[in-house]
Amino acid sequence: MNIDKQEQTKTSSVQVISRAAKILRALREHPKGLSLSQIAKEVGLARSTVQRIVTALEEESYVAAASANGGFRLGPEIAMLANAVHSDIREEIRPFLIQLSHQVNETVDFSVLDNGKVLFVDQIIAPHPLQATSQPGASFPLHCTANGKAILASMSIADVEKLLPMQLQPYTDHTITSRDELLMELEVVHKEGVSFVREEHIPGICAVGAAILDSMGNLSAVSIPLPSTRFYGNEQKLAAALRNTCQAINQHFDIKKV
Repeated sequence: MNIDKQEQTKTSSVQVISRAAKILRALREHPKGLSLSQIAKEVGLARSTVQRIVTALEEESYVAAASANGGFRLGPEIAMLANAVHSDIREEIRPFLIQLSHQVNETVDFSVLDNGKVLFVDQIIAPHPLQATSQPGASFPLHCTANGKAILASMSIADVEKLLPMQLQPYTDHTITSRDELLMELEVVHKEGVSFVREEHIPGICAVGAAILDSMGNLSAVSIPLPSTRFYGNEQKLAAALRNTCQAINQHFDIKKV
């Protein structure tokens, strides 16, 4: 093979990888899945090209069928890769979580955005008889959790609207079910740097949350869930401690970027 053909082959291989990455990113933004035609429109490629790449990605489990009626979503192999990344990040920020838990004497959670929901990755449990705990690996909705709101508030409105269903599910009498009302609250969260949930997901449980950005630019969140009896009247103290911790975490990752 001559040098020109070698360069052409190399260029073609890089192009395929770039196109595959665009398809995976498009599916990441649409957790419910997209048809081949919709993917083609999102990434600006011919449907036949998208079909070839998606078929190859499906064989490697990077994408999977979204439903029996067609369409594709991110596959299980992506989740396994993400778990490896989450594990590294979890170990890196755990000292910050432990310090925060000791400071406020409450449970502290670390969670990430995963397939349109909040996935709990790590938790530091405070020694209280009455606790608000969630099993790592559990996932919860974005619109009525403190970590979910914190992550949404750090995203563009267009991305938020893609993630949120038209009708927000009520979990308690306090759940915000209006998209417009939630978007207004997210503006406040974005300005203040912290989110509050007052018995919106589980009766009797409140939380404060804040987003962090790792060295790779991935959004995640730290939150402090606790019974409402210890929350009301202590909101600002909890928020200040959480804000300072997340600023320290973000600074830690900023230093690593340099």
